Amino acid sequence: MLELWGIGDLALAVPFLRAAALHARVTLVGQPHAAPLLARFAPSVEFIPLVVPWTRFRGKYRLHRWPWRELWQATRALRQRRFDCGTSARPDPRDHLLLALGAVKRRVGFSRAGSGVLLQTSVPRPARPHRAAHWAALASVFGWECPPLQVRDPGRAGKHVVIHPGAAQSVRRWPRARFEVLADRLRSAGWRVTMLAEETTDLEQLLDTLASATRFIGNDSGPGHLAALLDVPTFTIFGPQLPELFAPTHPTAAWIEGAPCPHKPCFDRCRFAEPHCLLQNEVDAVWSRVAAWLPAPAAR
Repeated sequence: MLELWGIGDLALAVPFLRAAALHARVTLVGQPHAAPLLARFAPSVEFIPLVVPWTRFRGKYRLHRWPWRELWQATRALRQRRFDCGTSARPDPRDHLLLALGAVKRRVGFSRAGSGVLLQTSVPRPARPHRAAHWAALASVFGWECPPLQVRDPGRAGKHVVIHPGAAQSVRRWPRARFEVLADRLRSAGWRVTMLAEETTDLEQLLDTLASATRFIGNDSGPGHLAALLDVPTFTIFGPQLPELFAPTHPTAAWIEGAPCPHKPCFDRCRFAEPHCLLQNEVDAVWSRVAAWLPAPAAR
């Protein structure tokens, strides 16, 4: 299967990976950061690291700069493996072309812009647009279920909030100074707070820290999805993206949506000098939502 994008995207794919591994030998083709996630959540899944140019945030359509030699070598490696089936949860013709060039026998996915000609099985898009729903729809094609992970003791108590103020793109980063105000209010309410560095590079250490938390607060970014995967309730501060597309999937996940904008969802570029949709979420408004989301005694 293909999941060539970010950490959060891969976290949403883990339930599908685990379900598939119960029925078949599974290989994931993805970015190098997938390795520690697979080691922890799906150790039987084989991994082929691959970075493709269409996942870049900038310059992805400058075809003259694409690493064509490396892409050709990657498709040759896939052909040599003689995969019986391949899939991607993204309605992305580039993913479908990669599967076709890799000579995958049965290609299953969501067609777009005519890419159905590259697929043996075109799956109808789910009514719910969330990426997790796409993986669940693919699983149903094979007769599998994707139950959520239960990795924590449901009765475990604690008052430890982990805050991650970073995000890969600036339009998704609520100002750190505002997170600091939230942290002070949480401490005043009796919570222990761990504020992570904005640029966290040690993924194994990040997973360990998130696993120690009883609550997580952060931007629309990968760590929130990792926290949900670890069964930690999450609160997300959204800006240009829509929660119905990418909110963490924990059953008690909460969020505050970005202010209205006619261009939403605009993903990782803003037409204005700064992302007003994100910055108009003031501290008091966010704290009001956070306090309501916290367990009742702590919120009081």
